[in-house]
Amino acid sequence: QYTAVSLRNSSDMQHLSAWAAPNVTSDGFKYMGAEYRFNEQQTLVGAWHSQLEDIYQQSYLNLLHKQQFGDWTLGANLGYFIDKEDGSARIGNVQSHTAYGLFSARLGGHTLYLGLQKVSGDTGWMSVYGSSGRTLGNDMFNGNFSNADERSWQARYDYDFAAAGIPGLLLMTRYGHGDNATTKAGSDGKEWERDTEISYTLQSGPLKNLSVRVNNATNRRSFNSDFDQTRIIINYPLSL
Repeated sequence: QYTAVSLRNSSDMQHLSAWAAPNVTSDGFKYMGAEYRFNEQQTLVGAWHSQLEDIYQQSYLNLLHKQQFGDWTLGANLGYFIDKEDGSARIGNVQSHTAYGLFSARLGGHTLYLGLQKVSGDTGWMSVYGSSGRTLGNDMFNGNFSNADERSWQARYDYDFAAAGIPGLLLMTRYGHGDNATTKAGSDGKEWERDTEISYTLQSGPLKNLSVRVNNATNRRSFNSDFDQTRIIINYPLSL
């Protein structure tokens, strides 16, 4: 249970709210769930339920599976969300269903992904304002194609340079496209995003495990302003 949050652009604690209405606050966020892994650790099923008090409730079902076929490893990440208003419904009616499937195929250092996602209902997919690391299949650096009625797809390619004799060097590039979005600007909204990231983690020496990541995101929307971003992230773990 959480009763307050410290946003990344603030040094104090603030009331909780939803991305859909950041100025409408809640007294608390509660969640619970369980996961079970079986089939020789190749399959995971999970069920979760959360409540942003007097704003929304959300139920989430998830299935993860990996299967070896010769030199290939195939994977699937399937999810389904059900959102509805909670208590006094401070932001009004909330009603949406979101389904996604993220499928992967890995061979050596190469991994290909295909993501499909659909939001149905009167509102978009719900989440807590300021949260990151979201669980949607088409989550990207700057968006996740989660507007009301939006349907989207993504294609992604990863390469692990350890397969070429350079352990610690990773490359990721992906493209996502969404349409049929309903927003404050109207219906039939369209958007796309292109992301690229390259990272390297030192494998030895006094700075072993120091990592440097450079990522770039380009986003274009018919219902909002354009967005271009480049970030450099340096991480060094300390053992205390």
